Amino acid sequence: MLTLRYILRNLARHKLRNALTVIGVAVSVLAFGLLRTTVDAWYAGVAASSSTRLVTRNAVSIIYTLPISYGERIRAVDGVTLVSAGNWFGGVYLDEKNFFPNFAVQARPYLTLYPEIILDQAQKEAFLRDRKGCLIGRKLAARFGWKVGDPVTLRGTIYPGDWPMTVRAVYRGRDTGVDETQFLFHWEYLNESLRKTTPALVDQAGFFLLGVRAPELAASASRAVDAIFANSLAETLTETEQAFQMGFVAMSEAIITAIQLISVLVILIILAVAANTMAMTARERSREFAALKALGFGPGYLALLIFGESLALSILGTGLGCGLTFPAAAAFGDALGQYFPIFQVSGLTMALQAGAALVVGLTAGAFPAWRAGRVGVAEALRRIG
Repeated sequence: MLTLRYILRNLARHKLRNALTVIGVAVSVLAFGLLRTTVDAWYAGVAASSSTRLVTRNAVSIIYTLPISYGERIRAVDGVTLVSAGNWFGGVYLDEKNFFPNFAVQARPYLTLYPEIILDQAQKEAFLRDRKGCLIGRKLAARFGWKVGDPVTLRGTIYPGDWPMTVRAVYRGRDTGVDETQFLFHWEYLNESLRKTTPALVDQAGFFLLGVRAPELAASASRAVDAIFANSLAETLTETEQAFQMGFVAMSEAIITAIQLISVLVILIILAVAANTMAMTARERSREFAALKALGFGPGYLALLIFGESLALSILGTGLGCGLTFPAAAAFGDALGQYFPIFQVSGLTMALQAGAALVVGLTAGAFPAWRAGRVGVAEALRRIG
């Protein structure tokens, strides 16, 4: 207890310097936390994927479509329980800056495939009944102030024209990993409208979502589906939902790698700030350490004092940085919600922040502790005299 009080009193010797050190560590920890959370946001779709869902798309590219008739043949594959067709619609609301993901899907099987989409039963029935109804996430509803019954018109970019719809249901996620910014409407509405305006695009699906009975059937079902359409005009590529999502993440691999490297640099900055402070402290108090050694305190006790001060500075800075990470992440998520619908600080990020504080505290105090243990008592006491 006496040693702890000694450590804390030493922290008060240079209030300004130590306060600036704590702030420097806090800013670095905050930056590290936000960078880690940004990387996590990139992988949010992968983390939310189900092992019992597969995605079938055109083997050439996702931009090419598949005949809707494929759905019936896929449904007959052993192990496949449900199939829902869908298209990326790519519509905008008012203008391009109002970006949000919007899909035309076969609604009834789609909602069965995604039990993590939670919505009121009455709203669900209303959505399923209304061919021109849409289902939106609650974050999207809050963003534009939409509520059930409001008319919404999307302007098509892939499918030209105005597409009037009515909000029939607002969903929430079963857990925090569910994207609540999506806009879903009936594939049949899209297809019937195209039949009048663009017959060449009728009866085409951008992808098929498959449900399989058990995760261990995913590989065999994927091979069976692709074998059916091998050597056809539109060959398929079937993969797990997680692999499908990883394909999009891989497109941004260079950016993600850069962010991860920057987060490592931030840790090195924390280390430099703390190490500089502890080196100055040890140098200024070399005569004090010599006096303690003359009184019988060994190098181990001096190292304990230095490591204690170093850890105290790191813990104070990390605590402040971690405390600021949550409101900063919330503000960041609100500002960039259209690009990162799930932006939440994970437990792993918090653990890494705490681990970084421990490593920095110990590493920054290592060299000053070694120097303090080698302080020559006679030389230092002569300097005092």
